[in-house]
Amino acid sequence: MRKFRVLFGILGLVTAVAGLFWWYSGQGEPTFANAEDAALVARGEVVYVEQCAACHGADLEGQPNWRERRPDGRLPAPPHDETGHTWHHADLQLFEVTKYGTAAVAGPGYRTDMAAFGSVLSDTEIWAVLAYIKSRWPKSVRQRHAEINKRK
Repeated sequence: MRKFRVLFGILGLVTAVAGLFWWYSGQGEPTFANAEDAALVARGEVVYVEQCAACHGADLEGQPNWRERRPDGRLPAPPHDETGHTWHHADLQLFEVTKYGTAAVAGPGYRTDMAAFGSVLSDTEIWAVLAYIKSRWPKSVRQRHAEINKRK
């Protein structure tokens, strides 16, 4: 009788673990930049350093004079910290700009150095970078950004 209890206990445990694995694997990719997800933020920091920091700065500070057009008509890379305008845009718009490029969102005549990263980064990596960026904003800015997301 004891053997059956142990066997059923093990079988129950294996079933529970398999069920959790199935449920978790079915969650798919993130669909927003969850700055509360520590694993997503950590992944985003790595990708940001590799793909974004060269233009947007190691501390998200952007390029100097980012509001002033250069002689070629393009704007320098803006900061992604609270001093920039990134937080004024909903997650989905930030995702689209990153994946498809600024011109895809702003219009075909828009001149920019911002490349489309859709062929370089997975959707999860893009969401992770955005989560990392958001995680660096002060709480008050994150709250204001959450309100922007609700409207979109």
